[in-house]
Amino acid sequence: MLESFSKLVETIDGIVWGPIMLTILVGTGIYLTIRTGFLCWRNLPFAISSTLSKEARTKKGEGDVSPFACLCTALAATIGTGNIAGVASALAVGGPGALVWMWISAAFGITSKFTECALAVKYRITNDKGEMLGGPMITAEYGIPAVYGEKYKGFGKVLGILFALFAVFASFGIGNLTQGNSIATAFNNVCGAPMMVVAAIVGLATLAVVVGGLDSISKVSSVVVPAMAIFYFVGAVVVILAHITAVPGAIVDMIRMAFSVKAVGGGAAGAVVASMMQAMSKGVARGCFSNEAGMGSAAITASAATTDSHVRQAYINSTGTFWDTFVVCSVTGLSILTSGVMNDIEFATDGSPLPAWTGANLTIAAFKTTLGPVGAWLVAIALALFAFSTILGWEYHGEKALEYLTSSTKATMAYRVIFSVVAFFGCITAFELAWNISDVLNALMILPNAIIMWMLVGPLVQDMKDFDKAKK
Repeated sequence: MLESFSKLVETIDGIVWGPIMLTILVGTGIYLTIRTGFLCWRNLPFAISSTLSKEARTKKGEGDVSPFACLCTALAATIGTGNIAGVASALAVGGPGALVWMWISAAFGITSKFTECALAVKYRITNDKGEMLGGPMITAEYGIPAVYGEKYKGFGKVLGILFALFAVFASFGIGNLTQGNSIATAFNNVCGAPMMVVAAIVGLATLAVVVGGLDSISKVSSVVVPAMAIFYFVGAVVVILAHITAVPGAIVDMIRMAFSVKAVGGGAAGAVVASMMQAMSKGVARGCFSNEAGMGSAAITASAATTDSHVRQAYINSTGTFWDTFVVCSVTGLSILTSGVMNDIEFATDGSPLPAWTGANLTIAAFKTTLGPVGAWLVAIALALFAFSTILGWEYHGEKALEYLTSSTKATMAYRVIFSVVAFFGCITAFELAWNISDVLNALMILPNAIIMWMLVGPLVQDMKDFDKAKK
């Protein structure tokens, strides 16, 4: 029965992440980038400097946590297994060209993330505890009728309910099942740790942090996220430098396979043969799983920031896509492509890579070529930190979506406990099933969020222009 369900989910996954979804996701990013006059690209240096400034760590204006803590909480939910296991899986199936499509989708995703976060802060409200509540569900309910009139209030409410419903279910997929499964699998492969033991540790650790709410989550994220990113980045760069002569060839193969209509292989692709559609599909899907641009999840966290400008906070949050994809995903991809492990991938009779050569296992193999057993431990530890922080970040996303659906905070504690229990079971869930469920849920969140952004980007453009003049 489980096998039949797994095949059904895999079929649905293939449909929702076909040409239509790819067009909606990337197309929305392209439209928003053009509609906003490429301001997010032009102001990327300003956004990065704002993120690293002292002001980002102080509370100025209304909100619950500082802009930096807010970004770290959002990054906690995005820098996860997608950066290690997701990138590796995309390369194993879509070839080196998948990394190029991650970059392309992320470039336009910067504007998507800016838009959803700016709207979330602009239209946020306070809940019955005096805490901030925002995100695409609030933006839809209050923003759409504010711009188009009260006759659109019902339509906005429907979009809000759909997004919140999908977000609650997605929190158990992208933010839970896949994260826990990757942690357990990595430690089981590296040191033989029983998956049940790892599951118990993950479940209890999750509960210990999330019971404290956003304040607890943001404090842990502000320390763990920067430390884990630097820790992993340094290790990956060492691997790349050890194979520096292979970098030019890997880049050539990435571009060649990203735009090849026919299925091709060779070079950095090793034993993998893939076409442009395979590279595009896996690159965009895994890229979205990693940076979550266009999904609307980061907007939920952004709405909690203490800020005096929704535009300023949106610029800070938009850098999440840059750090996630252009930095962390890139070093993972290049370490795999330059190390030569793509030549060792073995395939099943149906042509799909064997589990031993997908996900974190492929990244571990790449790191071991230079760092030996230490490399395996480095990836396992980084994966555990990445995945655990994602579990924490997504708990907050799901909690706020549930709060919107129930119009109350009374179910909050029950959700936190259930979420922690699911984290336990996620550690022992079949790998491919967990990934496919997450892919489907990601797609469902994207649809209402895309409609919301298309409808409300117009007034936001003027806000961006006014802010641009003021900062000069």
